[in-house]
Amino acid sequence: MEIRIPEVGESIIEARLAKWHCRDGATIAKDDLLCELETDKITLDICAEQDGVIRILAGEGETLPIGTVIATLKETDAANHPEELVPPHPGAPFAEGEELAPLTARERLSRHEPLSPLRLTIARRLLQARQNSAIVTTFNEADMSRVMELRSHRGERFARRHGVKLGLMAFFVKACIDALREYPVINARMEEQAIVYQEFYDIGIAVATEQGLVVPVLRDADAMTFADTERRIAELADKAREHRLELADLQGGTFSISNGGVYGSLLGTPLPNPPQSAILGMHSIQQRAVVRNGQIVARPMMYLALSYDHRLIDGREAVSFLKRVVESIEEPEDLLLE
Repeated sequence: MEIRIPEVGESIIEARLAKWHCRDGATIAKDDLLCELETDKITLDICAEQDGVIRILAGEGETLPIGTVIATLKETDAANHPEELVPPHPGAPFAEGEELAPLTARERLSRHEPLSPLRLTIARRLLQARQNSAIVTTFNEADMSRVMELRSHRGERFARRHGVKLGLMAFFVKACIDALREYPVINARMEEQAIVYQEFYDIGIAVATEQGLVVPVLRDADAMTFADTERRIAELADKAREHRLELADLQGGTFSISNGGVYGSLLGTPLPNPPQSAILGMHSIQQRAVVRNGQIVARPMMYLALSYDHRLIDGREAVSFLKRVVESIEEPEDLLLE
């Protein structure tokens, strides 16, 4: 049988053969992983549909059109084709009194690695965001005390009841949706000489993988409960890290959230994912001195950054939106009651 690059979406016309997991002439069992393919949106694992001996026709690193035959699999009895074991080459013993060659100067090596389709797409879209938008960032900070208290007091019961941990992201998704309803231009996009107001809430959640950053989307996030949100985020994150994301998981999105805090980032300026007009950046939680009721106290604080396209979003809306998010995070009980 022929092994071809499969169709994965109307907008994808080619794929890069990233890695073979078997060698030419190897005996393959059904469901064995054969190779990894990379497109500009997702990574695909290609597995064997039957037993046989594989004949590889395309090399690693090649970018090929959809439908290209990359290998053939010939049915055979695996028992008749045992793997030949190559005995290890014996090392030469060191002779006493033998002089060792002097050390030479170390070579200053460099390694050139072609960009993957995903990395090329990331580069193109980031450049697009810079060149085709007027990106501005506004900052605020949130006292995370009450969110952390809620997670501490209700987290164990929440996990037992719903089978998923109560994380931070669900609070921010809910807080952003409330703020998006109040300031709909943040959820809008530019289209030629018009502003398109989107009356639905598909929230992108940035996930870092070994191949690069991907942003799977929570569809109709406003209709999700806290448990639904946490469960879906966990599912999408697992799919991203295991290269199982489908094109439908990545398409669309009206607003995105990125959490650089999981890597220790104190402050950053995220870039919106075109054609989205804004993105919220979360950061690490740190104990900082703040004034409460005239007293200096230590509180767990998080800096928040909202990057937005100034062509359609004015500073007043952006600052007010971010302030509304902070208010929701600092009074999270209202979010749980929704």
